[in-house]
Parts: sequence; structure tokens; C-alpha cells
Amino acid sequence: MQRITISLDDQLAERFDARVRDKGYENRSEAVRDLLRQTLEESDYDTGASRYCVAVLSYVYNHHERELASRLAHLHHEHHDLSLSTMHVHLDHEQCVETVIIRGPTRQAVSFAESVIAQSGVRHGKINVISVERERAHAHPAGHIHYHPKR
Repeated sequence: MQRITISLDDQLAERFDARVRDKGYENRSEAVRDLLRQTLEESDYDTGASRYCVAVLSYVYNHHERELASRLAHLHHEHHDLSLSTMHVHLDHEQCVETVIIRGPTRQAVSFAESVIAQSGVRHGKINVISVERERAHAHPAGHIHYHPKR
């Protein structure tokens, strides 16, 4: 582990300390590590360096919207190799929220998520992408792959 030292003006340090407390971090170092991971993750995503990912797609939609449920099901079937699991919750008599766990090549995963979010009638769509590395598993059956976070 390496130690780094940074200097902050008083106002920025106070704001950062408040965030550390509000988020429940044990110390500043843990908060800084999370901020660095997030920044590096965004950079990998923006530059295309993130080849594989696990992602969480969540969205709200009106299940009465004309043919929307059918369109969404079609998209999910077209991307069955990416979609690991879906949770569906009824918010009221019309609105539903779905959360989808996605794993695979980053560009394909993001494209799938964006196509779902872009459907007419889908509201509040969001994707959280986490870069992972793929590696052939040790002493497992052929085809078994492990994924682990890059950092």
C-alpha cells in the first residue's frame, strides 16, 4: 500500500469531512479510495478501456402503455446472454419498477440498457456500470469464467 498526502483549503476539507461523516466512512482514506475508484471507473467507461462489466439497470414504466411490456420483453429476449436476473415490483396500479442485473461486454451491456431506457413509456431509467476483468477459472469445468472488479 502506498501513502499519499494532499493539501486542501479549509472550506473544502470541512465539506469533505461532512461527507465522510454523512456517508458513514470510518476515515478519510476510505472515502478518497471510493472517489478514486469512481473517477477511474468513469474514465475507463468513457475511453472504452472497460471491456467487460456488471451493471444494474433500473427503470420505471407504466405497464398500461401501448405494447410497452411486449417491447421490453422482446428486448430482454434479444439480449438473453447479457441479462442475468430481473426483479419486477408493482408501485401502484399502473407504475412498475424493474431492476436488471447485466453482465458481459461493456458496449453491448450499455447499448442494451440504453435501448430499454429509450422506449416510449419508460421513465427514470438509470444504469450503473462496474468494470470487471474476465479470467478463465482455475480447476473448474471448461467454459466457466470468473469476473472480478478491476480495482
